[in-house]
Order: sequence, then structure tokens, then C-alpha cells
Amino acid sequence: MRYKRGCCIPPQSAPGVFESGAEHNWQFWSHKHRPGRVRGRVAMTRQPVTSDLPTQPFRRRSRARGQVVSRSGNHASATVQARSPAPPAMSLHTAQGRRKYLTPDERARFIATASRQPPETLTLCLILAWTGCRISEALALTHADLDRAGGIVSLHCLKKRRTGIVRDVPVPESVMAILDFVHDLEPSERRLWPFGRITAWQRIKAVMREAGVAASAASPKGLRHGFGVHALRSGVPLTLLQRWLGHSSLSTTAIYADVLGAEEREIAARMW
Repeated sequence: MRYKRGCCIPPQSAPGVFESGAEHNWQFWSHKHRPGRVRGRVAMTRQPVTSDLPTQPFRRRSRARGQVVSRSGNHASATVQARSPAPPAMSLHTAQGRRKYLTPDERARFIATASRQPPETLTLCLILAWTGCRISEALALTHADLDRAGGIVSLHCLKKRRTGIVRDVPVPESVMAILDFVHDLEPSERRLWPFGRITAWQRIKAVMREAGVAASAASPKGLRHGFGVHALRSGVPLTLLQRWLGHSSLSTTAIYADVLGAEEREIAARMW
């Protein structure tokens, strides 16, 4: 017969255990060693039990990385589930193989279409197309971040852990002249564009739709990717492009060298 763990022995069910002062000894023993306070001791009772193993299944993470082991009852192992795969590295194409960057023709049509938009929309499109910055970095620009004489745009890297990291990107003189004409560039901390991210995103999408940009590339991110591809096709060194885009790793910038279609044929034509 098996006995349940953690129960006390009543004096009448254990004759001979308490030789003298049975009632006093029982009260002292039951008070000192009552269930819930006994650590590492086993008291027996005449109540039989069928099993002292857990009946509800539980889950634990095994020491092997990426595995979850489920146990039920006294079974040592049951099912092993693999952890979800890691997210894929950044690519210039979607999972369906559609490109996420603007081709040279689409980029030219986008700039031409932007020239017919309101002045604030035009300058935002030019900054995104000629600096390759993120849309949040463009909206954070102030008048003091533009060097009219040097033709430099100082972008604040918002994705870095430390604040105060700035990268300088040169832009054409014609672009800086338009910025000066529209925003009246004067050294101040006033933002160039008073609207937020959603409004800016909608304006860029509207221009791309009018320019006939492919759906997979019609986003501010597509302009950033198009800038990277255009820079490498123009002979910009990879390390310099890394600094302009604000990448922490050169391997991230190297994806822009993996161009396909007409871009790859144009590069191959230089050898012919």
C-alpha cells in the first residue's frame, strides 16, 4: 500500500509510536510538522493513492536552442517543435520576386511629376530622391540642417542608439536652390515641413501613382533603394554610399550591387 506525501499520523492509528504522554507528544509533533511546513520529511497515512505524478501536461523549453518539449504524465518526451525561422535579411526584392527599388526611368518620371506638385511636396520629393534618407529623417530636417553655400544636407540618424549622430549628404545645386526658394533658408530650428509622417507618406504615394511607378516599389523606401542603386551605377564607392545611407554594416549596403535586369545589362555593356 502506498501513502500520501505530506500527511500526519494520528496517535490512534499508530499504536506504540508515542509510548508516554501520547496526547501531548501528538499535539507537539502535529504542530511542528504539520503539512505545509515539513521540508524533506514524509509522513504516512492509510489513504492509498494511485499516482503522485502530475496529471496535467506542461511545457518547458529544452536546453537545445530553438526547441520546445511538451511532456504529459510520466512520459519523458513527447513532441518537439522547432522555433520559427529567423527573419530574412534585407533584400531588394519581395518574397514574390518583385523589385522594391525605382528603375532609372521611374526615378526620372517621379522627379518630373514632383515638379508639377505644390512647393512643399516638391521639396520633400527632391530630398528623398537625392539623399536616400528615410522619411522620418527628412521630416526632422530644420533650416539649420541645410548648408546653402556648400550644398550639404545634414541628416540626423534616428535609428542609432545614440543621439547626435549626423551624416552629411551632398545634393545638386539646382536642388539646393529650389529648397532655398521655397523654404527661405535661414539658420533656425524651424522644421521644413510642418506635417507628419502619414501626410508625407500619402503625398509621396500620390506622386508615384501619377508617375506610373510599379506597385512593389511605390513607397518612400523605394526611393531610398533607388538612390542606392543609382549611386552604385554612377560609380560611387560602396564605403561612401554606406556613409550617405547611414548603414552600420557594409554588408547591408552591398545589396545595392545586386542589380538585375536592365541595370545588370548596362553594367555588362561597359565590358563590350
